[in-house]
Amino acid sequence: MKYMLDTHYMLWAIADTKKLSKKVKDIITDPGNHIIISTISFWEVSLKSSLGKLKITGFSPEDLPGACLQIGFDIEPLAAEASSTYHKLIANYHKDPFDRMLIWQAMCNNYTLISADGNVKRYASEGLMILH
Repeated sequence: MKYMLDTHYMLWAIADTKKLSKKVKDIITDPGNHIIISTISFWEVSLKSSLGKLKITGFSPEDLPGACLQIGFDIEPLAAEASSTYHKLIANYHKDPFDRMLIWQAMCNNYTLISADGNVKRYASEGLMILH
């Protein structure tokens, strides 16, 4: 299966695995699964770090792509199709544009999104496959 980690889960997988549930750890370590990280998450961490809204220790935002690749995660760029059709995500349970684009990117690619955000599961009504 193909799973996309939201930004929190990406950070936890890299730096704080204690926060991962057993189920998510099993999914991440199963060689039959493809774990995808969106470039949107790198942008979110970089922006929030520069604004002082996110503190990360032990690495910097520019270390994230390499760390993800080292773990074995696939990196998904934001495709023109997903960015140009974003307006089709009608439901508005979130105001955060990073979360909304991760949701839309997962929906466009038929990925199951793994998210810790309770509001994200509300997008299941729009067709999002979600693991919370």
